[in-house]
Amino acid sequence: MKILFWLPQADASAWLHGLARALPGAELREWQPGDTAPADYAIVWHPPSELLAARRGLRAIFNLGAGVDAILALERDHPGTLPEDALLVRLEDSGMAPQMAEYVQHAVLRYLRRFDEYALQQARRTWHVLAPHPVETFTVGVLGLGVLGAQVARAVASLGVPVRGFSRSAKTLDGIETFSGELRGPQFDAFLDDVKVLVNLLPATPDTENVLDARTFDRLARGGYLVNVARGTHLVEADLIAALAEGSLAAATLDVFRHEPLAPDHPFWREPRITITPHSSALTLREEAISQVADKIEALARGETVSGVVHTARGY
Repeated sequence: MKILFWLPQADASAWLHGLARALPGAELREWQPGDTAPADYAIVWHPPSELLAARRGLRAIFNLGAGVDAILALERDHPGTLPEDALLVRLEDSGMAPQMAEYVQHAVLRYLRRFDEYALQQARRTWHVLAPHPVETFTVGVLGLGVLGAQVARAVASLGVPVRGFSRSAKTLDGIETFSGELRGPQFDAFLDDVKVLVNLLPATPDTENVLDARTFDRLARGGYLVNVARGTHLVEADLIAALAEGSLAAATLDVFRHEPLAPDHPFWREPRITITPHSSALTLREEAISQVADKIEALARGETVSGVVHTARGY
């Protein structure tokens, strides 16, 4: 069994040692430019197109993350990059869901108890007690109810606030009101109505690009909040700035951006109502990821099916 590995801007040795322990007998190699030798599997993150293009015999590509948008963008920009018969498999949780849930819970509580406003008051040396938002009307809407989104929705619901969720296909989650259908359709609009905190966990696809726009913001409860932990391409940046200036949104927490790292002169840095983190809401945990990928490679080698296979036409 031959396995290619690619993880840019990182020391691959710990990953390769871990994979060697999990897959004894496998022939592992870190890909180098010009390497066109055969491989059965590829384990990658943001690979160059030449790593995958025309690599015959590749059975599966394992993406070291939940989002496969970078790989699918390669295929759109360079048709034929993805080997025709190879499965594309994303990580399912691998320790990311608890991190994401903690991050979103923190953001929701920060806005519920108005700690963001207290921080602004502190900067102005202002002493003024603010009443907490009423819990019963502090509705949190979670966009995207996949593995991560469902766990985030449950975690937020444990805070005692109303939670609703939206997904393309119908989902059922205990204690959570769910909506399903097309983005910008009637069910999407019903989901948004009176939401106080909108949390985005949608996959990045051509259909979901720019979904966080003025139309979406206008349907939320006035003075609402945005938490984006999915992808920067979901957000129309100018619409967010305008919504904050106009008052339809009170604040935003952003972990992802169209161009990363965020440029030093980007206007988001100068807006005190925007909280910025460096794409750190849920990090891939190496040992958990290695265990999951190794188990799936062994299952495929036995001729079994695996979960996490991406429908490339849908993008998730």
